[in-house]
Amino acid sequence: MSESPPSPRPSVLPPPAPEHLAELYRQMFVIRRCEEEAARAYAQGKIGGFLHLYIGQEAVAVGACAALQPDDYVVTTYRDHGMAIAKGMSSKAMMAELYGKKTGCSKGLGGSMHMFDAATNMLGGYGIVGAHIPLAAGAAFASKYRNDGRVTLCFYGEGAVSIGGFHEGVSLAALWKLPIVFICENNEYSMGTPLSRSMSVEDTSLKALGYGVERDRFFADDVNLVEHRIAAAVKRAREESQPTVIEVRTYRFRGHSMSDPAKYRTSNEVEEQKRRDPLLLARRELVDALGEERVKAIDAEVEAEVADAVKFAEESPEPDASVLEPTTYDGPFAA
Repeated sequence: MSESPPSPRPSVLPPPAPEHLAELYRQMFVIRRCEEEAARAYAQGKIGGFLHLYIGQEAVAVGACAALQPDDYVVTTYRDHGMAIAKGMSSKAMMAELYGKKTGCSKGLGGSMHMFDAATNMLGGYGIVGAHIPLAAGAAFASKYRNDGRVTLCFYGEGAVSIGGFHEGVSLAALWKLPIVFICENNEYSMGTPLSRSMSVEDTSLKALGYGVERDRFFADDVNLVEHRIAAAVKRAREESQPTVIEVRTYRFRGHSMSDPAKYRTSNEVEEQKRRDPLLLARRELVDALGEERVKAIDAEVEAEVADAVKFAEESPEPDASVLEPTTYDGPFAA
């Protein structure tokens, strides 16, 4: 079967209610500003280790999580800061975790690649490419076993599609008819390797055909479209207990991580992609719907929230020896 081009926003899709779009825009802007401040802190030596920024991909996390119920599960990759916020984690808890502080979501022990929050059913970011996909299938299996009506969203990059864990997870989900949606955030570069050099087909959703499950593919320029298309797959998972494989074409404006200068692509390419920035497109639509002053007020609220999160992270205490025993022997955060 031939590849299907990512579909644009269909003309039949109704525009979002202005207040709903305002909330989606607010979430995307919180993620964008948190990531920008995280990059600044990393350059200042306040954040160590790896740091994979989500700048440019915000519409995927925000749109997808908007299609969920609060008790649904999310499992994702190491590029997880934005996903954690979209799932309901506070910007304070996320930023403090990046700083390695005790007030972080994992008490500063997880860091950038391991955002986890049981209260919001954010089941974690994972650092091993593709290895989390069978774990997400396991979460969906548990939901089906308990008959609790929950859906699991599993996010991964296009580089994971060639990993055995991807095929194992999708195969089991298809065989056992699990309530899960597999979402490939195809940002066109597996680390620094373009699609043309890393995959035999550009459309990763074609992999669904080998397992007999539904598939979809579209661009993430419009957060409303992301919510609409993911919602259809979530509905299928919840009501029919059937998995779906989706490719969402997106683009990261920064390198793979803070250590990557991204010289494998031209400045013209990046600038062309920035003209399709989903955050800016949502802002323009919101200005048309609610007016410039209302949007400026939202921007100001976000700036204050992010500044407060950075201050909270910088002023929070480091983890001390008291966390060692409960996190090593008694399970996470038993103390």
